[in-house]
Amino acid sequence: MLYQVIIASLLVVFAINLILNLRPLRRPNPGASIPQPPPLVSVLIPARNEEENIKRCLESLQRQDYPNFEVLVLDDNSTDRTAEVVAQVAAGDSRIQLVKGASLPEEWAGKPFACYQLAQRARGSWLLFIDADTVHARHMLRSVLALAIEHNAALLSGFPRQIAESLPEKIAMPLLYFVVMGWMPLWWLQRSPVPKPSLAIGQMLLFPKEAYWRIGGHQAVYSRILEDVWLGAETVKHGGRHIAIDLSPVFWTRMYRDVGAMWEGFVRWIYSVAAISPVALVGLLMAGFFFYLAPFYWAWNGFFSVMAPTEWRFIAVFQVAMVLFMRGLVDNHFRQSLLSTFLHPVGFSFLFAAGLYGGWRQAVGLGVRWKNRLYRAASGIK
Repeated sequence: MLYQVIIASLLVVFAINLILNLRPLRRPNPGASIPQPPPLVSVLIPARNEEENIKRCLESLQRQDYPNFEVLVLDDNSTDRTAEVVAQVAAGDSRIQLVKGASLPEEWAGKPFACYQLAQRARGSWLLFIDADTVHARHMLRSVLALAIEHNAALLSGFPRQIAESLPEKIAMPLLYFVVMGWMPLWWLQRSPVPKPSLAIGQMLLFPKEAYWRIGGHQAVYSRILEDVWLGAETVKHGGRHIAIDLSPVFWTRMYRDVGAMWEGFVRWIYSVAAISPVALVGLLMAGFFFYLAPFYWAWNGFFSVMAPTEWRFIAVFQVAMVLFMRGLVDNHFRQSLLSTFLHPVGFSFLFAAGLYGGWRQAVGLGVRWKNRLYRAASGIK
């Protein structure tokens, strides 16, 4: 009984934290004004085997209502038609430039090296790193830059809308924001008068150029698979303010197109956590199980076991209700399918299994595969 009460009480705490996170989360203003003359923004896109996505991304950037930007796309040694597609679009738009990526040095992770090459070529006073599988509203550049200037941000990142089309995507993808919103005190981190680390999501990272080079650029995180998180930490370490906003009205992405890619992505994240701190990973997995999976088991067991006390049953039901309440709040805010809310145990079991597998791969030194590259512990990539 004491265990059940503790779990129920902490779920209430998580729910309060989640509400505090969602309420002040800023969104880009479609009517935002920009300084005159408008500063040059360099939009930097690392692209490796992105022939299916890159054209839609570039076309949405061509429609931007911001008057002063360039787009640099780095072909990161793709084996498909990525470079050809970019060249075709660039031929009709002088704002777009194709960059041929150099061979990956052994000590670097792929994305940090690609982004570092792009930053070295950028001419803008603002550097906007985005992924090739993103699509943007017409006012994205103008409204996001206005927010960064308003908050004097050394780094602006945020939560894009995650497009989910297949059933597995609809069930599993919304869990990512749910876990973050429930466990991270973003509302406190971003209101602190002293800059503190927030949450950086690599699908969009906006830096003033001087702030980016002050931390050493992507060279400061050259060996990190989760380079976005570490860039946020480096920004705060050097005295910069890092803010996270709700990008879902202006910025969309479909990260994974099948179960295999989604599994690979989840394993990559967990592997990186394990490489940093195996103890932290164990703690996160245990917390995830006890708070977000076990209540469903106890509720089921409570109503189908004649031995379960009545009070115990109702506490288990309360726990399930709290989890579903939090899921509903987050999924509705970010316009995700409520199917994920009601199939929470299925989706979270998938995430939990990926966590166990990613931790095991790190523990036995098998490494992790991403974008057709295998990173092993011996390489120093983590």
